[in-house]
Amino acid sequence: MSRWIPLESNPEVLNSWANKAGLDKEESQFSDIYGLDEELLAMVPKPVQAVLLLFPISKTLEAKRREEDEKIRSESSIPSSFNSLIWIKQTISNACGTIGLLHALANTAVKYTPQSPLAQFIDACRDKTPAERAQFLETTPLFAEIHAETASTGQSTVPIDLNTDLHFTCFVEADIEGVPHVVELDGRRAGIMDRGKILDDLLTDVASLVKETFIKSSGGSIQFSMTSLGPPPEW
Repeated sequence: MSRWIPLESNPEVLNSWANKAGLDKEESQFSDIYGLDEELLAMVPKPVQAVLLLFPISKTLEAKRREEDEKIRSESSIPSSFNSLIWIKQTISNACGTIGLLHALANTAVKYTPQSPLAQFIDACRDKTPAERAQFLETTPLFAEIHAETASTGQSTVPIDLNTDLHFTCFVEADIEGVPHVVELDGRRAGIMDRGKILDDLLTDVASLVKETFIKSSGGSIQFSMTSLGPPPEW
């Protein structure tokens, strides 16, 4: 298995990667989510199109993941709307940040430069299976230089030990039978996770999900970080 330098959950790093790959930075950028309280969520530029979550892998979360993955495998059918989503299976160690970025950028209405690495990758992936997309990501030179440059420019030094127990996942909105749902796109999973109907808005619902599903199962860890994809911040 290939191994990449892990990306920081840092808007500066994520935007550097996305902008170099072709994201229209005048229209969309990643921003910090400073907390899950209503007042802090109100500071996030809106509308939010995707949320990236970096979380610590715990025994409790791993047990829940295995249970949910088994449920995904046992389901006889998946919503037809899932066929239009680009979900990438993770086969590259430490690439969850890059895959999270791609899940956010490929499954929202953000604009990107024609013929950019991002545009080429998304176009090539539309008719591929998740495993074929993983193979393409592992072999394409489109992002190798961008990733190497960006992963080395964060606020912390590049780790010598590349093993990490932190993981990125992505949440976007998808219509299921005409109703907007929160869906989770995680390359470690058995497939796309339907997290339920959107009751308020994507950001508010994901914040509630993170508190109830991830933080409560973290064993007291504070190694959480969230970023949103939406309009560039005005400050």
